[in-house]
Amino acid sequence: MAALRAEGVHVVERPGWRTHNRNHKGPWGPVRGVMIHHTVTSGTANTVSICENGYSGLPGPLCHGVIAKAGTVYLIGNGRANHAGAGDSDVLAAVIAERALPAANEADADGNTAFYGFECENLGDGADPWPGAQLEAIEKVSAAICRAHKWGAASVIGHKEWQPGKVDPKGFAMSGLRQRIAGRLAGSPGKGSNLYTVRSGETLSGIGQQLGVNWLALARENDILSPYVIHPGQKLKVPK
Repeated sequence: MAALRAEGVHVVERPGWRTHNRNHKGPWGPVRGVMIHHTVTSGTANTVSICENGYSGLPGPLCHGVIAKAGTVYLIGNGRANHAGAGDSDVLAAVIAERALPAANEADADGNTAFYGFECENLGDGADPWPGAQLEAIEKVSAAICRAHKWGAASVIGHKEWQPGKVDPKGFAMSGLRQRIAGRLAGSPGKGSNLYTVRSGETLSGIGQQLGVNWLALARENDILSPYVIHPGQKLKVPK
């Protein structure tokens, strides 16, 4: 809680969240990283309710916190939660070592014991937008937890990187998120980085989608004119 607020996260504590867990069904910890999901739901109140209570066949809590489109983070669980399920032990080993992730091709490890889970309000259809405030909240939450555990940005993964067949979170790149988290961790709590390093094959429009900013605003901020050419390694100032 203190770590989240120090990072500038707008937090809402749901009633009973500190004791809402599934610890009676299995171990909680040692915790190794942070996992990001999308909810396939719409409406913040509806999303929070589902994640708190679960549904037939999958009791709540379904995560530790819900990150709403407006950027507010609703804390709903503390301990084991039904969010990650079984995933690839090779991925878990890579998270612990903070190295590049292998492709997930098996489900032989319990993720509910090893990861904080955050469900992000989004339909997950690739068309539902990711507002800038929500992307920033995902970044801040992840950085706050990493800072508290003395982890690096490589400790943050998507559900799709953990379990074969999963697609969430859909609509932004986890690699871009980790880069922004790394930039934030390089500064003091609550002070994010406003620089983005261009990678091979990226375009201004793609970067804008990842960061939740208009790509033309990116171009103006960096004095990039038509035909809007950028190069790998180039540092882009990100407008607020």
